[in-house]
Amino acid sequence: MTPPMPPVAGVIGWPVAHSKSPRIHRFWLEKLGIDGDYSRFPVAPERLGDFVGALPAMGLRGVNVTIPHKIAVLDLVDDIDDSAAFAGAANTLKVFDDGRIGAANTDIDGILGPCSDLGIEGREVIILGSGGAARAAAMAARGLRAGWVTIMARNMDTATDLLRATGQPGTVLQWGGPLPPSPEARLLFNATSLGMAGQPPLDLDLSALPPDCTVFDAVYVPLETPLLVAARARGLATIDGLTMLIGQAALAFEIFFGTAPPRQHDAELRALLTR
Repeated sequence: MTPPMPPVAGVIGWPVAHSKSPRIHRFWLEKLGIDGDYSRFPVAPERLGDFVGALPAMGLRGVNVTIPHKIAVLDLVDDIDDSAAFAGAANTLKVFDDGRIGAANTDIDGILGPCSDLGIEGREVIILGSGGAARAAAMAARGLRAGWVTIMARNMDTATDLLRATGQPGTVLQWGGPLPPSPEARLLFNATSLGMAGQPPLDLDLSALPPDCTVFDAVYVPLETPLLVAARARGLATIDGLTMLIGQAALAFEIFFGTAPPRQHDAELRALLTR
């Protein structure tokens, strides 16, 4: 009798070599004594459909999805759960036993967790960008009952559609201009790739933000981004991209491997990821 195949999952993106997800999932697999694996798969945009269609044949439990595929994958799956539907983007694909492929968005949980005690209700949330991570941030802002959502993006049409989808009051600003005075801002969230290794820095004057605003950067390579350095120089609280990465990975791990990860080891995991 053929033994069952060990559970295997992974992450797709273009590029994807920077992803720390394999180290996170392999850490949890080892802690739990699960004979499985998690790998990187570089997938060019023009081959995305081929790769997603091949997931069942490859024997993968599923994959995480990163830039630039989070929105495009929605047209390639069989089922879209509420999280991905609300966000209009997916960062997790699950292969079901019958070969069907479902899409979810665990990025929302990765943002909600560290922001749940910031006191965002009734306050302003500023989101930089209008792609997949921005959609997750906008849905998190709605879940946290933000009073106003400001989206600053290059594509004004996409940003306007995103704001409308949240049902939140807010405004859309053209990328490149300064932040307007934002005395009620409680969170500024960078959902762009600016500041990531190999990308231009995010050059933004933070003087419009009030002293109790928190700056959250989804970029985690490098962990110490210019945006976070600038925020701390102004005395603002910060949340780094590793916090979001681990938070969203925890739910994805449960989706792929059928058990919750051992979060009591988060300090050890962060130390591993920042070596």
